[in-house]
Amino acid sequence: MPTTHPPARPGHAVPAVDGGGAPPAGSARGSRPASGWLAGGHRSAASRAVRLGLVLGGVAVLGMWWFDTAAGDVAGAGEVLTAMGDVSGLLAAYLVLVQLLLMARVPALERAVGFDRLAAWHRTFGTNVVLLVVGHVLLTVWGLGLVEHHQPLSELVSVVMTYPDMWKATIGTVGLVAVGVASGRTARARMSYEAWYLLHLTAYLAVALAFFHQIATGPDFVGRPLNRALWIAFYVVVAACLVVWRLGWPLLGFARHRMVVERVVPEAPGVVSVEIGGRDLDRLGVAAGQFLLWRFLTPGHWLTAHAYSVSAPPSPHRLRITVKDAGDHSGALARLRPGIPVLAEGPFGHFTADQVTTPGALLVGAGSGIGPVRALAEELVRRGVDVTVIYRANRVEALALAGELNALAEAGRLTFHRVVGSRRELGYDPLEPRFLAAAVPDVARRVVFVCGPPGLVTSLSHALRQLGVPAVRIHHEEFSLR
Repeated sequence: MPTTHPPARPGHAVPAVDGGGAPPAGSARGSRPASGWLAGGHRSAASRAVRLGLVLGGVAVLGMWWFDTAAGDVAGAGEVLTAMGDVSGLLAAYLVLVQLLLMARVPALERAVGFDRLAAWHRTFGTNVVLLVVGHVLLTVWGLGLVEHHQPLSELVSVVMTYPDMWKATIGTVGLVAVGVASGRTARARMSYEAWYLLHLTAYLAVALAFFHQIATGPDFVGRPLNRALWIAFYVVVAACLVVWRLGWPLLGFARHRMVVERVVPEAPGVVSVEIGGRDLDRLGVAAGQFLLWRFLTPGHWLTAHAYSVSAPPSPHRLRITVKDAGDHSGALARLRPGIPVLAEGPFGHFTADQVTTPGALLVGAGSGIGPVRALAEELVRRGVDVTVIYRANRVEALALAGELNALAEAGRLTFHRVVGSRRELGYDPLEPRFLAAAVPDVARRVVFVCGPPGLVTSLSHALRQLGVPAVRIHHEEFSLR
């Protein structure tokens, strides 16, 4: 694989800096593909089933409005607008509850869909919720104003001041819109994770306040005990999932495993590994390549949980994460002290050896993405898979954990390529298709795992598709909460 060397001619082997070991003889050709129900198409089927369930839930909410609304109730323009506002409010409330359920860490949902996809759905629904909430307010006020012959502004004041629990709904609406605006790409980029996280906690209060308004004044619930009971049951189920999986399960794990920081090890400039000890950690079920949401119980850390992958195969008494300083929380990890208690949620993610359905695997890591790649590489070697690792970095000093990967390569357990230098310095992209094909001639027959900055993941996925790697065999995972 090229580093600072001139481009190699297509079809010729490209040397690795510091070399790499040859694949172990007879290691991978007879390995057995993963057969779990979540592998390959089965997990896709489970994801489709979840999507279908969410759609049917939305249809049921619309059906509730449809069957409870007489044709005469939408005879005039004011009534039509009010009805549209009612529908918007129902859908907004439904999607908010779905958002909370998606991020409740329910194991069945995470296994079926994946944490990264659940987070993406959560963000997508957020935009729709804001639009529906604003539409609900505007359409309802406008429609009531037409019916009662009031100006929209005076009607808004009248509704807020005279309708039952409307002041609660107003506070809830403002809170939901604020959270939605903060979730926009521009706002997210300007806010620290901690500020964003704390603002999102207010969404729970907003949802609770809106609930009282719905039950007290919603035309689909007042005088309709069945609708009312079903709606309350939906809220109770979501609340129970949040309490059990977001609060109860992590606290139980904390009491059971007694995790604490054991030591912090510098790996490269701005990169540290945090070793976390505990008891019976194998009962957590963490697989190499997965991540957990870590909360270090010390000032400056305990308010927020952050997603970090394990960077070494888990053991019964120790887990390790390797973190690059990206500002805020990640940079402060270098100052953790031994003995600090650790609360963890998870594990999450499908970036695991169970996804391997071919005799060979290619792992590509860059930046903090080298952590899960390094852990997964050793696990795949242990399973007898023919492993090639490509480590992309702009500077030699940034190659954290390269020594461990090189040791595996020198032992003949995997092939390791270090790709060093920026594209500007090299004058070309060292991960474009011709160089990938030269470094890994059988890449089209391998399963590929990519972990690194979004730009690298996108460009490399495109290059791999050009080389004939099916999309189903290209695995990458985003584990950001925002």
